[in-house]
Amino acid sequence: FMVLGSNETLMIEFVLQGFSELPRLRLPLFRCFFSLYTVAHSASLQSPMYFFLCNLAAMDIVCTSSVLPKALVGLAFEENTISFPGCMAQLFFLTWSASSELLLLTAMAYDRYVAICRPLHYSWRMSPRLCQSLALGVWAVCALNGSLHAGLMTRLSFCGPNIIAHFFCEIPPLLLLSCSPTLVNSIMTVLADAFYGVLNFLLTLVSYGCIVASILRMRSAAGRRRAFSTCSSHLLVVSVYYSAVFCAYISPASSYSPERSKVSAVLYTMLSPTLNPIVYSLRNTEVKHALGRLVQALLCPEVRGLPP
Repeated sequence: FMVLGSNETLMIEFVLQGFSELPRLRLPLFRCFFSLYTVAHSASLQSPMYFFLCNLAAMDIVCTSSVLPKALVGLAFEENTISFPGCMAQLFFLTWSASSELLLLTAMAYDRYVAICRPLHYSWRMSPRLCQSLALGVWAVCALNGSLHAGLMTRLSFCGPNIIAHFFCEIPPLLLLSCSPTLVNSIMTVLADAFYGVLNFLLTLVSYGCIVASILRMRSAAGRRRAFSTCSSHLLVVSVYYSAVFCAYISPASSYSPERSKVSAVLYTMLSPTLNPIVYSLRNTEVKHALGRLVQALLCPEVRGLPP
C-alpha cells in the first residue's frame, strides 16, 4: 500500500492467491502447466493451414503468455505479488485474446457454413481480402474492448484487502476488492458477455444448425462423412472453449466462485490453446511426436529439468 493521508490509502500491488490453498499440488501443477505451455508454443504445432487458424494460434500465444509465466513463477517460487500496472496489463491482454478467440471461432463457423452449404459461392464469400478484413476487425475491436475494461478498472479505488482469489488478474475478483462503486464496470462486463459470449454462441449455433440440416439432406453416406469431418475439429474446439467461458464469465460478480473460476480458467487459458493445434492436426506426424514429449515430461519431469 501507499499512504496518501491519515484515512486514505492507495493500492500499488496485489497478491495473487493462485493455488496456495493446495500446497501438496504445487509441484504437480507446475509440471502440468509448464508442459501445457511448452506444447502450446511448439513451432511444429503453430503452422496452421488456414488463415483463421493462424490468427487463432496467435491469440492462443497471447493468452497463454499473459497468464502462464506468472502462474509458473508463483508455483515454483511462491512469489505471487503483482504490481497494479502489471495487473492491468495482464487484464488487457487476457481480455483482448479471449474476446478475439470468440469472434474468430464465429468467423470459422461461418467459413464452414459457406464451405458446406454454399460451396459454389465459397471463393467470393470467403475471399482473401474479406478474410483479412475480418481478422483485422477482430483484432481492433477486441483490443478496444480490452482497453475499455482495463481503463475502467484503473478508475476504481482499491483500499481494502489486496488478495486476488485467482492465479491471474480478471474482472470479477478485482471488482470484489474495489471500495469504489462498480456499477459502470458491471454494466460493461454484462454487455461484453452478451456480445462476445451469448451473441457469438448463437451465431455459431445457427451456422451449425444449417450445416447439420445440409448434411442430413445429402444422399451419399460418404459425402455426409466427408462433410462432417471438415467441421468436427472446429465443433470440438468450440464446445470446450464456450463451456469454460460460460462457466467463468456468464454469471454476476456477486455469485463469483473462486474455485469454479480457477478450474474454468485452466480450461480456456491453458488446455484450450494446447488442444487447438492438436485437434486441427490430428493426422500430423509432428503432433504425435509433440504428444509423446508432453507425456514424457509429465511422467519424467527430470528430462525437462523440472523439479522432481
